[in-house]
Amino acid sequence: MTPPLVFEEIPLARVRPTGPGLKPAPEVDAPATFSFTLAPHQTVAIIGDETSGVDRLGALALGLERAPVGRVLTLGTEIARLDRRAQLAFRRRIGYLPAGDALLQNLSLRDNIRLPLRFGSDFRPRDIEGRVDVIMAQLRLGGEANVRPAQANAEDRRRAALARALAFDPVLVVLEEAFDGLTEGVASELLELARGGEVSEGGRRSVFITGQSLPALLRFRVDRRLRLVRGQTQELA
Repeated sequence: MTPPLVFEEIPLARVRPTGPGLKPAPEVDAPATFSFTLAPHQTVAIIGDETSGVDRLGALALGLERAPVGRVLTLGTEIARLDRRAQLAFRRRIGYLPAGDALLQNLSLRDNIRLPLRFGSDFRPRDIEGRVDVIMAQLRLGGEANVRPAQANAEDRRRAALARALAFDPVLVVLEEAFDGLTEGVASELLELARGGEVSEGGRRSVFITGQSLPALLRFRVDRRLRLVRGQTQELA
C-alpha cells in the first residue's frame, strides 16, 4: 500500500539576511535534512520549537511550498510539480487544517464548510447541503454555524475549520497547531473525528499532526510522537 506521506531528504533550514546590504545566509538551526514516512492508517505527531522547521511540514505536504532539494510524496504524488489546476484538484484528497484555521471572515461558519464543496465538486446543491448538515452534526455545530468567525469562540472556529477539512472525506488529514487553546477533552474529540473511526489497521484516515506541543491526553491517542531537532526526529515515549 502506498504510504500517504513521504519526506525524502528535505532541508528545513530557512534563509535569512545577515544584515543591511548583505546576502542572505542559511540559518544554522536545522542544517540536516528531514526524512520521514507516514504509514497508512497511522496517526503521528511531530513537534518542534520555532527554529526546528516543523511549521513548514504542512505546506510541504500540500505542495504549497516546494523544497529546493529532496522530494515530498503525498499519496504517491509530488504535488508541487503539478500545474496549478491539477494541484487544486489533487488537494481535495487531503484534509488540511492550517495553523490559525484560515476561515474566511466574510462568510458564516456554515458557508466556510460549504465553500470547498461548491467550487470543488460536481455535487448538486441539495447533496451539498446534505453533506454539510452531516459534517456539522459530526462536529457538533448547531446555531453557531450561522455566525461569522469573528462572532464565534475559538472552539467553534476550530470545529468549523476541521469540518471544512473533512468535507471531501479525505484519506489523509494534515493538522497544524490544531489543538492550541482547546481543552484536552475537546482536543481528544476533534482528533477522533479527524481519524474517522477505527478499522483493523488503525484509524480509518491517516493523520499527520505538527506543532510546538501536543496536549497530554492526546499522547495516548497517537501511534507515534516525535520531536524534530536540527532536521532529525527523536522518538518520544
